Amino acid sequence: MSNVKALRQPASLQMLSAGFLLFWSLLALFPIAWIAIMSIKAPLDAFAASPFDVILGPATIAQGNGLTLADIAAALLGGGLAIWFAIKGLPGLVARHVSAGYRPIGWILALIGYCIIVLLAGFILLPRLAQAVNAAMALDPIIGFTTQHYHAVWVENAFWQNFVNSAIVTTGVVTISLTVGTLAGYGLSRSGSNLAFWLLIGALVFRALPHSVLVAGYLPVFINSAELLRPLLGENAPTLYGQPLAVIIVLVSINQPFTIWMLRSFFQSIPAELDEAARVDGCTHFQAFRRVIMPVMWPGVITTGLFSFLLAYNDFLVTSLLLDQSDMTMVPAIAAYFNRETTTTDQVEAIAAAVSITAPLFLLVMAFQRQIVSGLTAGAVKG
Repeated sequence: MSNVKALRQPASLQMLSAGFLLFWSLLALFPIAWIAIMSIKAPLDAFAASPFDVILGPATIAQGNGLTLADIAAALLGGGLAIWFAIKGLPGLVARHVSAGYRPIGWILALIGYCIIVLLAGFILLPRLAQAVNAAMALDPIIGFTTQHYHAVWVENAFWQNFVNSAIVTTGVVTISLTVGTLAGYGLSRSGSNLAFWLLIGALVFRALPHSVLVAGYLPVFINSAELLRPLLGENAPTLYGQPLAVIIVLVSINQPFTIWMLRSFFQSIPAELDEAARVDGCTHFQAFRRVIMPVMWPGVITTGLFSFLLAYNDFLVTSLLLDQSDMTMVPAIAAYFNRETTTTDQVEAIAAAVSITAPLFLLVMAFQRQIVSGLTAGAVKG
């Protein structure tokens, strides 16, 4: 009992730590929350000098766009349930109904189905329910709210094409990085030779290179790819420049050393006795890796996959240099949005596009929070 009291922090230190965390949280969340509020207001409210006008949106209400108490209650209830199920229900549902060998496919299908259900409930079911309550109780709007900017971005300006391009790039980068990274990380973690050490050092040096250096090195190859591939593919040889495949190749080159180092650290935290026991039971090296080691490694794989996803999803330099306008991903498309538009309406639409790209990030973190925490903890134990 005395040891517990000795390790307990003083009240002043606890208050200081809590105050610092609260300040940091507010500082980090403020810009995201503020642009989210601006994106659902009329331009006159979004850029108003008074913060109360930005929040309450009197000009938006005057245009006939607003939320009543019933709308706010339905949004809070629906949003709370969606967040609770993403954190508590979805991981358990996948764990109960999907075997360990098919867990990645199960997670992908579960996330797709969950997103569809949330969109249908949030944009069809709850609005109609709130509309019926508003009509029955004759409620007036108290907060300005409009989705016209999101409609303009996704439908009129075809921002969904940029979303599809981002999905292609991120899926390719994560799939290739994790496939190569798990095999290389496992092999290097079980190898005691000096060659494995120098391979890891070489990967670390390669990872330290500026991204612009790699793009400059690959650029001539991508531009002349049609001539280089013509002996193999004939006259239909494609030009890789301006294609998502070129971005995937460069981002995998940038990301692969990191995934190898991180996954090697996770594999080293798994006792080698598991491999030996599997070999004694008749498994080959690959069977031991797939049936025994990988089920234990899923938290580390998910954590590494999330970092790979963030690299590809948030990349600006590589995608803006290697993709043309028709194949642009979301991040450079938003930057071009801000650069080319001048009216306040166009600027609010650009803000709505910026808010849109944060939703998948929040969903992934909420859905995989347990695996991320356990994966980071496992990687910190030994490495």
